[in-house]
Amino acid sequence: MDDPVETALAVAFPDRRVEGLVGVGPSWNGGNETVGVDLVDGDRAYLKVAIAGDGSRIARERAVLEYVSARRQIPVPAVLAADPDAAVPYLATAPAPGRDLHEVLEAADDERRETLLRRVGATLATLHAERFEGHGEIVGRGERVGVGEAVDGAPDDGGPDDIDPGLEVETASWTDTLLATIERTREIGTTDRLARHFDAAIDCVESNRERLDGAPAALLHGDVAPPNAFLAEEGRAGGVAGDGTDDGAGDDPGVGLLDWELSHVGDPARDLVRARDQLCNGFDYEGPERFGEAVYAGYRDRAGGLPEGFADRRPIYRVVRVLGRSGFLDQWVTYLDEPMADLVERIDAELETRLTAV
Repeated sequence: MDDPVETALAVAFPDRRVEGLVGVGPSWNGGNETVGVDLVDGDRAYLKVAIAGDGSRIARERAVLEYVSARRQIPVPAVLAADPDAAVPYLATAPAPGRDLHEVLEAADDERRETLLRRVGATLATLHAERFEGHGEIVGRGERVGVGEAVDGAPDDGGPDDIDPGLEVETASWTDTLLATIERTREIGTTDRLARHFDAAIDCVESNRERLDGAPAALLHGDVAPPNAFLAEEGRAGGVAGDGTDDGAGDDPGVGLLDWELSHVGDPARDLVRARDQLCNGFDYEGPERFGEAVYAGYRDRAGGLPEGFADRRPIYRVVRVLGRSGFLDQWVTYLDEPMADLVERIDAELETRLTAV
């Protein structure tokens, strides 16, 4: 059988010679594979391939990258080529226009870390300002508005390349959309040892439909971990220079995002809870309060406050976040170098604590 990456390479870069491929670090999603592509002309690109043949995530990510690039002042990688319907679905993008946030945070002192985390919060607030009539799964591109046509109710006076991409959303209640994301986490999980945790989280969500379904409907990234964020280059998107200091270029957030394949339309509070957890917390403990609060402070600075109903729904989303441990215990064992039995005991206790708080 042909190698799926080699097959996609030939289609994505038909007129360019490839010098070699480079790894991009570990991934906890076995459905896709991403590689760096070094081209003979000196350029670098990135190629994401759906190795199992399901192009739904490729379609979603391409659509959202184009949408965010056109609609929000958030730096994102440029789409070079994509075909979610190919025999081997693929997405090729340019490098992120900035420095890996994970790398910058690792080298930062506490004061600078706080500043950077505030900028992530501001980026999320900028993203969440894009509201929709209803919640749901993003399945691909929607209607695309061209020159002279109305965009958001206003005339479009742009140039010949001014195309505003839309999103196709399969609408559903927020509860059902959230349940679908839980099932998606179960599908990509690398162990079913704690399947009971998924059942408990589903029961928790189902029993709180009334609290959940009135939530605002915003565009969510869905996976704001440090490797999926970058510090914008100096002069791009304003607000931050390449070394993390203010550059005086305006009010833009200065932190960009990549890896949008888990995007959906949902409650902005869910995205914010997950982002704080991924950016600041450990396996079963909260990181320093000052860092978590920095994420929230940046959000408040940009949005004027936390999402409507945040305090009421936050405990539910904290239950759902446990599944990022439960479904990937074998990965955490390697990362923490601790016995599996100890991790099971600890995360069992954490889930019970969070269920009680709901």
